[in-house]
Amino acid sequence: ARTPDLWIDIAVGGGGWSDALPNFDKLCRAAISAAVAAGAECEDADEAQWEISVLLTDDAAVQVMNKNWRAQDKPTNVLSFAAPPSADLPDGAPMLLGDIVLAFETLVREAQEQDKTLADHFSHLMVHGMLHLLGFDHESDAQADEMEPLEVAVLMDLGIQSPYADRV
Repeated sequence: ARTPDLWIDIAVGGGGWSDALPNFDKLCRAAISAAVAAGAECEDADEAQWEISVLLTDDAAVQVMNKNWRAQDKPTNVLSFAAPPSADLPDGAPMLLGDIVLAFETLVREAQEQDKTLADHFSHLMVHGMLHLLGFDHESDAQADEMEPLEVAVLMDLGIQSPYADRV
């Protein structure tokens, strides 16, 4: 089966993305495509076109979103917002899956703390966010037992070590 055609819209709303990670566009597209290829269940992938919006921004913007949508008044590394299904799409229009938002300062700090390259941590969070848009979660142990091995497999395909080496 073929994976859906992907429309990936990337916006930079703050942070030092271009200086710190000049190839963020290529990394983003590779990570999202790999996650979709591994985790998508599409009834008719030959016909499907999916749109994903990505916002690369700073901790301050992510903190506002995290407070408004998750009642947590702090920045976080990645947020995923799944779009509600829409049956009213015009012919040929892609189906919006949702939005992935990354916080620059948190991403940089975590990469340093975890002794990872910024590119690898960025790719990991893109894969993680995309799997959320595909319906995977890790709120319960059972959900994590399904999501994390898939996440690790996708990262391995991208040449990135498991972020869960101590658990998976």
